[in-house]
Amino acid sequence: MGASPSTLRVLAPLSFAYDFAAQQYGMFSSPNMLDVHNANPAAFSPQPYFIGGFFFPQQLFQLAWLWKLCRGEGDAKERREMEGLVWPYVVGNVCIGTWMFFWNANDLATSNIFVTINTLTQLAYMMTALPPLRPKSTPSLLTHIVAKTFAGIGVLDLLHNTSAAYYRGVPPSDLVKVATGLGFAAAASASDWIFGGCLVECIDPGTDSADFVREGAGAEEEDGDEDEGEDKVGRREEQV
Repeated sequence: MGASPSTLRVLAPLSFAYDFAAQQYGMFSSPNMLDVHNANPAAFSPQPYFIGGFFFPQQLFQLAWLWKLCRGEGDAKERREMEGLVWPYVVGNVCIGTWMFFWNANDLATSNIFVTINTLTQLAYMMTALPPLRPKSTPSLLTHIVAKTFAGIGVLDLLHNTSAAYYRGVPPSDLVKVATGLGFAAAASASDWIFGGCLVECIDPGTDSADFVREGAGAEEEDGDEDEGEDKVGRREEQV
């Protein structure tokens, strides 16, 4: 898409602001994103504290990249590299920001559409259009960190949202555990330290996440009541 550099420098921060605003809505609305997460335990449900620990530094890297992009820093090659990421970056922010509204409405099937678009976009860009990393170039390093962390967390998002939407409360089989561990380990070993590190963090189908599924199912059997998060989601659906 032949947008001018000045247009790209406007679209990128606007998309960041949209996604950031949507995340605030997701955290402070009722039910919030954690309520929906707790009401839909699944095999690939991530630990909430991991998500916070991942996104805080990742957003700092985004801000550093946006700062250099919008100021036009670097030589011509570095500027082209940063500008090349803008369209996948905008698509990702718009998709994940919009995903939040459907996730909080407990419409996980629709939210999965936006997750899928984002993940495929980020993976396609990373594998086909991202120039080689030049570690001594700060713009190149930031571009790779932003692009590859978007792709890496996109993989986890796709697994999580799909399992929560279509396999709620279903623990992973031994085959899924083995296939996930081997598949992600192989992909991580074939990737660089940025994307590979994200994939290693995604390998958790049979430890905490599976225990979380079993604990959630056990709590329902013992108490006979839905948890607070599920109650809130139910009230939202009744109002709609």
